[in-house]
Amino acid sequence: MLASSATLFADAAPARVDPVAAWPDGSVALAVRPVGRVARETGTSGWRYQWPGTYFEARFAGDAVYVDLGAGEKHARVSIDRREVADLVRPMQRILRIAGLAPGEHDVRVDIVSESRDGVQSFGGMAVDATGTALAPRARDRAIEFIGDSWTVGYGAASAGRECSEDEVWRSTDNSLAFGPQVARRFDADYRILAISGRGMVRNFANGAGDTLPAAHARRFPADADAGAASEDPAWSPQLVVVGLGTNDFSTPVGPGEPWKDAVALSAAFEARYVDFVQELHRRHPAARLLLFASDAGEGAAERAVRRVRARLVAAGVHVGEVVVPGPLALDACNWHPSRADQLQIARRLAAAVDTLMPDWRPSPP
Repeated sequence: MLASSATLFADAAPARVDPVAAWPDGSVALAVRPVGRVARETGTSGWRYQWPGTYFEARFAGDAVYVDLGAGEKHARVSIDRREVADLVRPMQRILRIAGLAPGEHDVRVDIVSESRDGVQSFGGMAVDATGTALAPRARDRAIEFIGDSWTVGYGAASAGRECSEDEVWRSTDNSLAFGPQVARRFDADYRILAISGRGMVRNFANGAGDTLPAAHARRFPADADAGAASEDPAWSPQLVVVGLGTNDFSTPVGPGEPWKDAVALSAAFEARYVDFVQELHRRHPAARLLLFASDAGEGAAERAVRRVRARLVAAGVHVGEVVVPGPLALDACNWHPSRADQLQIARRLAAAVDTLMPDWRPSPP
């Protein structure tokens, strides 16, 4: 059995996906292009990662390719020449051989669409056998960084309803359905997803434990003890940064014993930290444009606070586009989260804002 859940798509034929024990003798490792916060695994051809939406791309000439999915519980999608050949939920086999391809050059990509909240995982790389040829992977000219919470993660986006067990949440969380990757695909841009479900700007959902998102953002991986691991990454220079935080800060009323005496104090702390955080992002990526995304959490408190944040940033000379509000959403996915349809609606609103903010990115008319 290939995996606990595997789908081979008919329109991707004649590709055939089979588990194998190892790469064959004489195989040639491909030059893999990882996109996301990653670190090389010492002594291997692989990488470590934890943030959602990480993906790995390579290019080769030949009729077969080997993919090492690495260790850790994951939901991975494998595509050849932009056509999906396998959808693997908690795969039981680590190494796959994708064969039966037409002779010639091919692009291969592995998307990790699950949320790795349990810790750092690995990806083992890709290879071709002795009859294949390793080629340089393609690069993109555009890059977008998306910073947020469960909405940005794609929490439960593939679910059929609001009532979900923990396992159903895991299985239905799919970052490829979230608004960020949808927008990036529209503009043919690379993307990084720096988001964790339940986290906020100053207050996690219901004041829950754990780092706030800005604190986690400072790390290469959320589980890292080294808070400075991600401070310098010269290879990553996005032209656009989208921040979508506030839903968790305002989703539940301030309770007894919390650091804020009331909603007014919470909003003041939220706005001050938000301004500081965006200014930090601006210093890191001074040429990048910024967009703020807001939900209507707290009966509109989140949106109002984010609009005040934007006004303060603009007054301070930081160029920030409009605050994108997705409008009425059904929120009929797991635990009242955006569904596929909701995520598509958010993506359309956000893409329209990008068109306005970055007119040179608008797709050419057919």
